[in-house]
Amino acid sequence: MSGPFFVYSKHMESQNPVIRMDYFSGLVEKAIEGSSAVISGDGSKFEARVVSDTFEGLSTVKRHQLVYGALQEHIQSGAIHALTIKALTQAESDAAG
Repeated sequence: MSGPFFVYSKHMESQNPVIRMDYFSGLVEKAIEGSSAVISGDGSKFEARVVSDTFEGLSTVKRHQLVYGALQEHIQSGAIHALTIKALTQAESDAAG
C-alpha cells in the first residue's frame, strides 16, 4: 500500500461521516500477530478496535503500547490524533458482542 485509503460511510445514528482507515488498520495487523484491526475517525477523533489473542494476560497499558507502537510514526506526524483504543482478546470481543 502506498498511503492511507479512506472509505466513507454514514452511520444511521449520526450525521457525521466516519472515515475507515484501512491503511492504518493494516499497519496494526502487520505489527500484532493474528490481529484484526479497524481504525475509524471523523477527522478530529479516531478509534481503534483491535482484537488479538496476543493481548491475553497483558494489562490495558501494555495492550495500548502495542497498538501505539504500530502507529507511532503516524501519531508523531499528526496524521493520527485523539486516538481511543479498544484492545481485546477474541474471547473478550465475543463476550462484548
